[in-house]
Amino acid sequence: MLLLSRLAENLFWIGRYIERAENTARLLNVNYYATLETAGRAREYWMPLLELTGGDTELRAKYGRLDARAISSWLAFDRDNPSSIASSVAHARENARGLRDRLPSEMWETLNRSYLNLCFGNEAVLDRDGLFEYCAAARDASQFFFGIAFATLPRDEGWSFLRAGQMLERGDNTLRVLQSRYRGIDASLVTDPAGRALQEQRWVSVLKGSSAYEAYRKRVHTGIDIHRIGEFLLLDEYFPRSVRYSAENLFEALSQIERCHPGQHPEIARLARWLVARLQYSRITDILGGEDPSLEELLGDFNRVGAAINAAYFQQE
Repeated sequence: MLLLSRLAENLFWIGRYIERAENTARLLNVNYYATLETAGRAREYWMPLLELTGGDTELRAKYGRLDARAISSWLAFDRDNPSSIASSVAHARENARGLRDRLPSEMWETLNRSYLNLCFGNEAVLDRDGLFEYCAAARDASQFFFGIAFATLPRDEGWSFLRAGQMLERGDNTLRVLQSRYRGIDASLVTDPAGRALQEQRWVSVLKGSSAYEAYRKRVHTGIDIHRIGEFLLLDEYFPRSVRYSAENLFEALSQIERCHPGQHPEIARLARWLVARLQYSRITDILGGEDPSLEELLGDFNRVGAAINAAYFQQE
């Protein structure tokens, strides 16, 4: 059972780390080029992103400055940052090394190739203006990896743990992005035209960071609306990067695992089902207004599901 727990944990964290690398790449790429267009306002773009990775204390201690170049290096290449693209890919590869006889060879090959392409970059990438290509490579590597998994991995417990890790990380990331925006300078509508234009740019960056801009514009025809963006990224049942979609697919993956261990871990199913129900029946005005459930409570629900998975499946004696 210890061996099975280790394999399940490795697959779960591979799903989380690869999804984390993709999320960071999307946000980094969008924010970097947005700050190039709005000189002198870098802090308004970067601080919410830094909050996702624990703030700027360690970055300032290492680089001595807070600018687009230092932040880009910290989030892309720096292995001292456990949430950087390079660190996430390296952690995923390390988890996969012990599964080489259990994974389809194509999955290992694409993960190993991603490690070689992404984990040895440095500021020379910025010197040659190659950040876009680096972030695009990280995004494509994630999609390629999960695409191969979808096409080749048997739909057993291994697949379900990989999928659960991916969906847990995706929902958590989207909630953290929205939390940082709705409690910051973009929480209220700005009235003056110049400020309004800058605010809309920042919310467009939020949408593009989730690859949601085109889907949002097709669904919402009233322009950039703060509450409609929150509703779309939180509660849309069809957009694959929304919080609701992530929660529903997380519940589905955990239900498949539960069918292999009927009745052994009812708390996980209860927590996951409760999370789905809250997202299905909550109103966006209540969530953004800090009522029940608030963004913080929803994030706590995701964390509780993750902790329950860890306690039930990965900490067995």
